[in-house]
Amino acid sequence: MVTATDWRDYDKIRQQFDYGPYPRTPLEQSAKESYEELFSHNLVTAYYLRHRRVTQTEGKLILDAGCGSGYHALILAEANPGAKIVGIDLSEQSILMARQRLAYHGFDQAEFHQAKLEEVGNLGLQFDYINCDEVLYLLPDPVAGLQALKSVLKPDGIIRTNLHSLHQRFAFYRAQALFRLMGLMENNPEEFEETIVIETMKALKPEVRLKVETWTQQNRDAASPEQLKEVLAMNFLFRGDTGYSMTDLFEMLEQADLDLISMTDWRHWDITELFQDPEDLPAFWAMSLASATLPEKLQLFELMHPVHRLLDFWCTHPESPTGVPVDDWSTADWQQARVHLHPQLCTEPFKAELIRCIKAAQPFEISQQIKTPVFAPVFLQAKLAACLLPLWESPQPIAALVQRYRQIHPLNLATLEPLSEVQAFTAVQQLLNQLDAFLYVLIEQV
Repeated sequence: MVTATDWRDYDKIRQQFDYGPYPRTPLEQSAKESYEELFSHNLVTAYYLRHRRVTQTEGKLILDAGCGSGYHALILAEANPGAKIVGIDLSEQSILMARQRLAYHGFDQAEFHQAKLEEVGNLGLQFDYINCDEVLYLLPDPVAGLQALKSVLKPDGIIRTNLHSLHQRFAFYRAQALFRLMGLMENNPEEFEETIVIETMKALKPEVRLKVETWTQQNRDAASPEQLKEVLAMNFLFRGDTGYSMTDLFEMLEQADLDLISMTDWRHWDITELFQDPEDLPAFWAMSLASATLPEKLQLFELMHPVHRLLDFWCTHPESPTGVPVDDWSTADWQQARVHLHPQLCTEPFKAELIRCIKAAQPFEISQQIKTPVFAPVFLQAKLAACLLPLWESPQPIAALVQRYRQIHPLNLATLEPLSEVQAFTAVQQLLNQLDAFLYVLIEQV
């Protein structure tokens, strides 16, 4: 663990966010097309990963702990129709912006309170889902923060939270140490301090390591003055910023008596994808990874390829029931399964695109709304995608999808004999198994 400063004063951190509420997303900006964020903030995603069942969002109670200016509260409201959002934050200015934002976008099932995270129990509420984004690493005792969140979590509820990565952000911790040494962080950094940082970074030679590692083109060419101010405040002049390793994360979970469900971007934490040929690993790595635990695999990934700014994860009560992954299902389990389309894919424009591809006999990119940057786009042949069309109307028993498959593929192309039910079932099972890995479909045992 690297601590960027020896003190973390709540009042100074509050002042920092009163001066510049985070994120500085314009009030009028909608979250309706933030597909990846909606996917990860939809409580259906995390519930399915843990319980292997599909829950409804209607009537759920969601806490946004450290809600800031309310943009993530807006995403939570968009992603979870019918849920009530409760937000807390240290900063009064942030709370005012959050209230304005949710009201502006027409969400009346939301309330916001100025409070420390450790005071969340004073609300007298128990939550189905807790979002605690960009907060835990600012606390003097992150374990106490996790314990406070756990105390208001329902038995099968889920927490999504994160820590700043020690390895990915190490250059910024050097920058913070530099500007603290220059006296720029003794008081709450504002325009004067921001100007000095900008002048310093511009004046350094291009090959100076600090400039190479922190003053990226994205930072230099921020789209607006406000965005540049956010870059400076949340990186170079960030009070209380602390970096943690994956080892720290698992130690915190153990101390707080919480169970890891998954990294929220689990598809981008697969260590085998760091090798040129994941199917043909060096013998030592193939043997080692076969017996490695999940914490070990995540630690290895972090040391090899520290590209994730946040160690972003879901966790829950250890006694919360764990569902059986489809890879471990029997044939009888599959025969009784019910298939859902993920709610974030179940939109009319996406359905219209599927129908267009079917009519044009073109491949359908089912990954187009929820991208998988580490992997190639996921395309389905038009006839195969057509088997899934009923899912846009309602969940379907797998038997109904198998019968639809047989209607679309009546013949075994190798023998020209009628396609048997067993052959159709195997083809549909393989398709669903492929899509379940990305959670594009959600498969429940009935």
